[in-house]
Amino acid sequence: MKFNDLNVTKYSKKRRLGRGIASGHGKTAGRGTKGQKARAGSTKRPGFAGGQNPLMQQLPKLPGFTSYRVKAEVVSTDQLNSVSAGKVDAFKLAELGLISSPYVRFKLLYNGDISKKLTVSIESASVKAVEAIEKAGGSFSKSPRPARVSTKTDATKKAND
Repeated sequence: MKFNDLNVTKYSKKRRLGRGIASGHGKTAGRGTKGQKARAGSTKRPGFAGGQNPLMQQLPKLPGFTSYRVKAEVVSTDQLNSVSAGKVDAFKLAELGLISSPYVRFKLLYNGDISKKLTVSIESASVKAVEAIEKAGGSFSKSPRPARVSTKTDATKKAND
């Protein structure tokens, strides 16, 4: 590359716009004819789409996602003190109002000690919650979530199909 081949814009001449038709940049001065961009002071904010909803507002927000998964309900160990001694399962907790339904996902978390000997048979529990149950003299066993019982019989299913 030679020194005279360098493209230096610092010393380039400014175009003299609107100085007559013969200047080469006269009459409309490179702005075309009429329209918003041809007028003086025409500046639009980035993304402006002429009254239409801009593209960045039409598109969904991409970072992350919306999860439609139902979150697990929480039962704490100190709430188990309200349970009379014996077996604790999802149906017993739902009956006491600690969970909304015996068929929902829930987890037993540690939040205080247990004062009774309980036999807990539920879907999931934290390690500290299991330790608290065993410390009180009880036992913990993992059991699957109960399945909902279908109200339709096979005869009504065939009749509807």
